Amino acid sequence: MGSARRRASVGLGLAGAACALLGFSLLLVGPRIVKQQVIKNVRIDPSSISFKMWKDIPVPFYMSMYFFEVLNPNQVLQGAKPVLHQHGPYVYREFRYKTNITFHDNDTVSFLEYRKLFFQPELSNGREDDYIVVPNILMMGAAVMMENLPTFVKILLSGALAGLKQEAFMNRTVGEIMWGYEDPLIDAINAIVPGMIPFKGKFGLFVEFNNSNSGLFTVNTGMKNISEVHMVDSWNGLKEVNYWRSHGCNMINGTAGEMWPPFMSPTSLDFYSPDACRSMRLVYEKSGKFQGVPTYRFVAPKTLFANGTDYPPNEGFCPCMQSGIQNVSSCRLNAPMFISHPHFYNADPSLLDAVEGLHPNKDQHGLFLDVHPLTGIPMNCSIKLQLNLYIKQVSGIIQTGRIKPVVLPLLWFAESGSIEGSVLKQFYTNLVLIPSLLDYLQYICLGLSIPLIISAAVLMAMSQRPPHHPTTQSKPSPSETTPLLHDSAALSQDDAEA
Repeated sequence: MGSARRRASVGLGLAGAACALLGFSLLLVGPRIVKQQVIKNVRIDPSSISFKMWKDIPVPFYMSMYFFEVLNPNQVLQGAKPVLHQHGPYVYREFRYKTNITFHDNDTVSFLEYRKLFFQPELSNGREDDYIVVPNILMMGAAVMMENLPTFVKILLSGALAGLKQEAFMNRTVGEIMWGYEDPLIDAINAIVPGMIPFKGKFGLFVEFNNSNSGLFTVNTGMKNISEVHMVDSWNGLKEVNYWRSHGCNMINGTAGEMWPPFMSPTSLDFYSPDACRSMRLVYEKSGKFQGVPTYRFVAPKTLFANGTDYPPNEGFCPCMQSGIQNVSSCRLNAPMFISHPHFYNADPSLLDAVEGLHPNKDQHGLFLDVHPLTGIPMNCSIKLQLNLYIKQVSGIIQTGRIKPVVLPLLWFAESGSIEGSVLKQFYTNLVLIPSLLDYLQYICLGLSIPLIISAAVLMAMSQRPPHHPTTQSKPSPSETTPLLHDSAALSQDDAEA
């Protein structure tokens, strides 16, 4: 019995020691293994898991467009407040892919990323041939751009506008506003002020957006330093742009807006947006999960489009108006264009009061990025921006009537996408499930080792205890009883003979 207990004790002790050793090994080595796997799979290398995702983005992206129709154009010409009505969404499936991928010796890679948009009528609330009354963007923009020119030049333009039957507002289809329409005004303006509008052909807000690239990006591959992966080294050969009035505002910071370095902290993230002509910083809002994957949510701070008075670092983006809008005329052919959050969300209340029909709220109009902090890969995102045109009465150009100065919303759009399907499954298995199992396994092993070692110690102690013998009453020995029995038998035999 004692030897059996000793054998069981040794077996349990060895099992407990093995569990403890495995648990401590995983505790020490497990995080290092996970980190090495993350580094291996998120750097820009053809052998990494994320390379194909980076090269040909498999995430279904959608661009949803919302247009603002001016319901009272004649009254606006007389000085009334514009009344707006939102149309949409007009949804486009967006495909992104990279070409001209060139690796360099300094741990960088260059590429061009193209976008193609395809209208999705089944997801849209309207068609591309819907007519909408909007400002005559080309005419009203040119009027404001010519405000400080000599009066005779403005009168000359006004006559040309009258001859071309141009008015302050126009009735165009969604497709024309998006993808362009022929306008003789382009040639007329260039004839009066050569070079003011340096393009020919169609005019549309997104005429150069579809099937075009966003410029030549050169980014770090992370092969030597993983903390630099995806960080922009240059854009179109530039280390900084020259649109703005300060070095800080011209800096190209962060990534190209697709992925970020792994092992993120809940602070902020930066990216350069060619569409906004500037770098943007989003700030951490909260932690959460997307389809079981842990995420950090980053949102736009109120200071993103604040003016230089309310937020001095933005002084370089001026000339400024109210906070909540940014003047992008310096990178948009000097046209009086402004960007903002949709419906003037987080903007100065005076912008909202200048028009009717806007209803800003965070859920519908706030942008966000949900990023997996371990890998720096976005899981779910919705980037939203609004385009606005500054219009006003311009003396000498009678077509502008008595329009009061107003930043008038034209449209807003949301570029949204999330990882799903087989891509999400592979991502979850390799970068979430397996690391989690390793994490749980180390604590399970350590937890099992304790009762096993305790059980072994108890059994060993029991096997060392001396055996216990119970006490019994002594019986007479045969040497004492035999003679008595013998004499009794002999006596009985003598009596029988007598």
